[in-house]
Amino acid sequence: MSADIVLLAVVSFLSACQQAHFAKQVGNYRMKHKVAPPAVTGHPEFERAFRAQQNCVEFSAIYLVDLWVAGWFFNQELAAVFGLLYIYGRHLYFKGYVESAKGRLYGFSLCKLSLICLLVMSSTGMTNILLSKYCGINLLKKVLHLIYG
Repeated sequence: MSADIVLLAVVSFLSACQQAHFAKQVGNYRMKHKVAPPAVTGHPEFERAFRAQQNCVEFSAIYLVDLWVAGWFFNQELAAVFGLLYIYGRHLYFKGYVESAKGRLYGFSLCKLSLICLLVMSSTGMTNILLSKYCGINLLKKVLHLIYG
């Protein structure tokens, strides 16, 4: 087993556990407010929980791809930190959204910040690898040389 991707695997696993928890929460709200499947409308608290969980699912592919690409091609530790920030933001998002639609905004802002950072890291890492492999240019090495001399 390769330990050089363990942080990415752990953060991905935690994210999957969080998704399962959110799905369970939606089921609990469904039972609490007697919203029979397959209905997705009913009590506003159930609807907000359902929408929060669906939004988390919709963003999960973007998040996981950015996390892994940033970790492989830029820096695993930094990617893991932003991955954990994303998970924390999703927690705040879900909890806040269940309480009120406006309650989701702080958590969403943390998620957005995390995704932007992961996207920049992914793009930078992939660009550097492509330039290095096909053009013989190590962009990150050149930038670090400019900064540190």
